[in-house]
This record gives sequence, C-alpha cells and structure tokens, in this order.
Amino acid sequence: MMENTKNIFHKNFGLISDRMLDLNFKKATNWLDEKEKLGNEILELLFDCGAIKTWFREKNDGWILHSGLWSPIYISLREISSKKNGSLILKAIGISLSKLIVNEIPKFDKILGLETTGIQIVTAITILSNIPSLYTRKIQNKKKILDFEKELKKYGEHELIEGEFEDNDTIIIVDDLVTKFDSVIKAKEQLFYVAKQRNKNIICKDVVILLDREQGAKVRAKEENLNLHTLIPLKSKLHWLEDKFDPQEYSVIKDYFEDYSKFQNQDKIKEIISLAKI
Repeated sequence: MMENTKNIFHKNFGLISDRMLDLNFKKATNWLDEKEKLGNEILELLFDCGAIKTWFREKNDGWILHSGLWSPIYISLREISSKKNGSLILKAIGISLSKLIVNEIPKFDKILGLETTGIQIVTAITILSNIPSLYTRKIQNKKKILDFEKELKKYGEHELIEGEFEDNDTIIIVDDLVTKFDSVIKAKEQLFYVAKQRNKNIICKDVVILLDREQGAKVRAKEENLNLHTLIPLKSKLHWLEDKFDPQEYSVIKDYFEDYSKFQNQDKIKEIISLAKI
C-alpha cells in the first residue's frame, strides 16, 4: 500500500516549522559585507550559466530593451530553471533575497512576483523562507495606462493578481531586473486595483530586485514613494565580472553604463557593432 503524502514528507524532511523564516534567516551581524559576497557569487553564477549576454560574443547588433534603449549587454533570467545547475542558482537567489528582505525591510506579510521570472524567484523565496507569495498575471498592453475593467473580462475566473492577501497586509514587490522601473509601477497599480476589488486595504512601499541596471530605477522609485532594495547594482559592481570579459568588451560595457545616452545614436551603435567578436 502506498504511503500517504503526509507520512512521506515527515519521513524525508521531518516536521517542518510553520515559520522557518524565524529560524533560518535572522538578521546578519555584518549584513552589508554578506550582501556584497552574496551578490558577487550570484552575478558570477549568472554569467557562467549564460544569463548575461553581450553584443561582443552572442548578438553583434545588440538589444533593444523593454525601455526602448539600445544595449550592448542583455540579462535574461527566464531560462535559469532549465540550466543544469538551475536549482543551485534559484536556491542561491532565494536564500540571498530572503536575507535581504529580513535585513532591510522591518515589516512584511507577503511578496508579489512579477511575471514571468519574478514568479520563479518568489517561489524560491517561499520554499526557502516560508514567506507567502503572490504573482501578477500578464497584461498584454503595457505601453498605455491599464484598462483593468477590459482586462478582467478576458481572464474569466483568473485574476490579475493570483494568490490570497488579507486586510492590512504589507506586500513587497519582487522582480529579477529593473532598467527604468516601468514594470514595477504597473505591477503596483495592478496590485492596488485588485485590492480595491477585493475590498482590502494593503500597504506596498518596498521593492526587492535581484539586479538593477542603474539606468533610472532609483529615481523613479523615489518619485513613486517606493523603497528600492537591490542585491546587485550592476553599474556599480560591473568590476566583479571584469576578469570574465574580453578587455575591449569590458571597456565598452563599462562606458555604456557610465553614459548610456551616447550609445543611442545610430552611428555609435554601428561603431560598437563593428567591434563584435562574432
């Protein structure tokens, strides 16, 4: 006779605390030093697994980002779970962001992951720290002010925010990457719209991001009265990857982050493309 699920879990994992977070992720004595170490390790893991791509070695014409900016570097975490070491990377991200939340945010009840990669991240956090998570559903038209009434009719029984939250819950927005902060602002609008529909009062004043390209998000967050918490500020910590880049490749990317505006000119883009290794 097959054992029931409860017995199997108890045999393999023991009795799991309802509040593992309190046991495993207490505030660090030297959080800033630990944060540096965690960020450095994860950035290297992301580079080594191919999540960080450059015009120099992967796509010579570069990328047009969601923000509309041309970029010689592209970071995509969507495929992490399919990598051979995907479970290791997701676990490292889940642990690091759990620690960041505990050490930098005084009060919280739940986290909200942005589709699609943010969903993987909040799931990892929930599994590792027991912080309950919600996630946003995809909205097709993100360039205009959201017409939520029309969107709701498309979803049937599904909601624009999946998951339960209670009256007076404090909810943290979580995502993998920010450039201009647009996706976070839309997610916050989405969250408060659903809260109103459910007749719940909620608080949302903190945003946790794995990697910030440092191209305007910090300023936008302040304008929106949101506290931005970032594990890896890419522009400031690009030197962590210097040894992994070709010298010319590193020089161009460093210059790009110092002043990305001058890289939006077509002549400049052609000049950079001509340097590509491929």
